[in-house]
Amino acid sequence: MADTPRTGIPEQLARRMTMPEQHEYLRTKLSRRRVITSSAATVGGAALLGGASPAYSSAPLAPTTLAARVDGSLVAPFGRHLAFGADPKTQMRISWQVPFAVKRPYVRIGLQPWELSRKIEAEVRALHTPSLSRKLPAVDQFYLHVGLDGLRPGTTYYYGVGHDGFDPADASRLSTIGSFRTAPARPETFVFTAFGDQGVSYDALANDQLILGQNPSFHLHAGDICYADSTGKGRESDTYDARVWDQFLSQTESVASRVPWMVTTGNHDMEAWYSPNGYGGQSARWSLPENGPDATNAPGIYSFTYGDVGVVALDANDVSYEIPANKGYTDGAQSAWLDKRLGELRRQAGIDFIVVFFHHCMYSTSTHASDGGVRDAWLALFTKHQVDLVINGHNHVYERTDAIRGGEVGKPVPVGASTDPTRDGIVYVTAGGAGKDLYGFGPGVKDSYEGEIHDHDHIATFHWTKLRLPDPDTVEWSRVRYTGFSFLAVEAEAGAAPKLKVSALAESGERIDYFEIRRGS
Repeated sequence: MADTPRTGIPEQLARRMTMPEQHEYLRTKLSRRRVITSSAATVGGAALLGGASPAYSSAPLAPTTLAARVDGSLVAPFGRHLAFGADPKTQMRISWQVPFAVKRPYVRIGLQPWELSRKIEAEVRALHTPSLSRKLPAVDQFYLHVGLDGLRPGTTYYYGVGHDGFDPADASRLSTIGSFRTAPARPETFVFTAFGDQGVSYDALANDQLILGQNPSFHLHAGDICYADSTGKGRESDTYDARVWDQFLSQTESVASRVPWMVTTGNHDMEAWYSPNGYGGQSARWSLPENGPDATNAPGIYSFTYGDVGVVALDANDVSYEIPANKGYTDGAQSAWLDKRLGELRRQAGIDFIVVFFHHCMYSTSTHASDGGVRDAWLALFTKHQVDLVINGHNHVYERTDAIRGGEVGKPVPVGASTDPTRDGIVYVTAGGAGKDLYGFGPGVKDSYEGEIHDHDHIATFHWTKLRLPDPDTVEWSRVRYTGFSFLAVEAEAGAAPKLKVSALAESGERIDYFEIRRGS
């Protein structure tokens, strides 16, 4: 029985093991020389490597100081990215990276770019990745985070990130000043954008710039963020290069430094070297709302409300039949939390719409097709609570369903049509054309999008079963298909007759899809 490369786990055994089981096997059976140990820096007493992913408090973040390696004046921060706290009206998280350890990192913030009088020390989350092959060096990365609470709703703030030797308030540094705006106190019309499967490429960068042109209030990233793990099986034998994160955060900074970048976890985001569930790296790089299920150490499960829209992020790795490395790691806690949270949102005054996003597709006909695991876990809950829109990635295409009710077409929704989730069912959007190499559709299945309609009465596809086998399907619900780079732009129109105006835009800026969601219409 052959061993898997680099890990020493017998190949047949590895295929049957979950990610935590692999983690425990390696750390008890292999010599200490091959064990991935914690870096010297820890956060809140929890090691970033070799143990469970630490949970970070949404309270003001505590500073951690590491000895600087070089003169701070020679070190420029990069990779700034924003994220909401649990309350976007009053909370923002600012994160960034430095190439070397620095002394006393901080954020300056104020109501004018020339008056950054408030100075807040940053938390350092240092991440060490050992040399995982002869071709890759060991990598030390330094991520910095500041949590801002008690902000004013509907207010624009200016900020700069710095450290000893690099002060963003200096005249020579003013070009590094960024800004953000908190959510309004009362619902207003706004736009948000979404996609999945981005990676590092010219097309990924082009999509970022088009997104910035939409002036969105926030962006949803449905997993497979940067592809530092290019294999995506959640195995310690996956090919992994931590340096890709440096490229990704630099690429994304022009938009993520202004637009809260709300991510969840895909299969390529299970980075098995950092923790039993593979999320230690994501916990080091991102500060996300911490209102998901307790004790799951899952950074990709949370919710927030903006205006009249409730947004729920889920980790489909927990329920996936196709890629089961993390299947069941929350022991049902995620689904129980989802049922509770959707009920709370549906009862909450002022919330008109609920949008859910996660990685693996509930309904798609492209390469990975549909994951029966997410259907079995969550479809009944989405139906029970009348979710309005579901956004997925995983398949590197754009595909949009008709309104689906009970697994069948509840109402055809051609381009330009309107649908009512209380009557017709739920529309599912696969927005996986963010920048990674594109997929396609099956033989004889044509793209069909605005200006180029090619409807198919039936499409042959499949869904993944508990046995990790593809079960053939013939479906009628695939309404819009596009095999180019693209993203989703959603305008939430507040008022007496609220609606979601959902558009998909190609890399060229051309609109390829449009439909509206109106409840009780």
